[in-house]
Amino acid sequence: MRTLDNPLSQPLIKVIIPAYNEARSIALVIQEIPDIVNEIIVVDNNSNDGTSKVAQHAGATIVSQPNMGYGNACSKGVEYIANQPIKPEIVVFLDGDYSDYPEELTKIVKPIIDDGIDLVIGARVKALREKGSLTPQQVFGNWLSTFLMRLFYGARFTDLGPFRAIRYDKLLDLKMQDKTYGWTVEMQLKSVKQNLSYIEVPVHYKKRIGTSKVSGTIKGTIFAGAKILGWIFKYSLKS
Repeated sequence: MRTLDNPLSQPLIKVIIPAYNEARSIALVIQEIPDIVNEIIVVDNNSNDGTSKVAQHAGATIVSQPNMGYGNACSKGVEYIANQPIKPEIVVFLDGDYSDYPEELTKIVKPIIDDGIDLVIGARVKALREKGSLTPQQVFGNWLSTFLMRLFYGARFTDLGPFRAIRYDKLLDLKMQDKTYGWTVEMQLKSVKQNLSYIEVPVHYKKRIGTSKVSGTIKGTIFAGAKILGWIFKYSLKS
């Protein structure tokens, strides 16, 4: 039987970290990722603070994506994997701002390895969140988005958390398109539409290092909200 605790049965796992100006935090993230990961891929999204140099020194593979946008960076990481001779079974997405707890990656991949789940979302539940780690608008936006997903599609998500794992072949089947802030909700919506098995795993969450490029500005918050809701309503019209 294949389990996370059996090293002889562990699958190939790669981590993709989209990063824009995360030189202060990226090494901390990389250093705390468990040894079960075969490769850590940092996608430098046009940083100007030396993020690539710090990440490379910490042991990561560096991929450059000059086209700005969270989805662009994630897609570039997937493209890099697709061009490698040996493909992973599991791809994990993790932010580079040190707000997640990288050591909890084992919790994220466990349902895939032990139970055959396709997609696992790290849910930033209130009991495990540091006070102030999510802004009020983020909390409301998560609630509204997951409520609408439940209303329209019967989805059982409670969070759009960026810390997540998915089977590589299933990720390719989703044919991801979003270039900016809608990447996470697009993945979850398409997973529901394609009847993938999914589960949420409660994870800890803390205040990020530095200022958020999304929730840290009014423009970023509005744009992200519009993108997320746009994907939800787009799919509701197709149903």
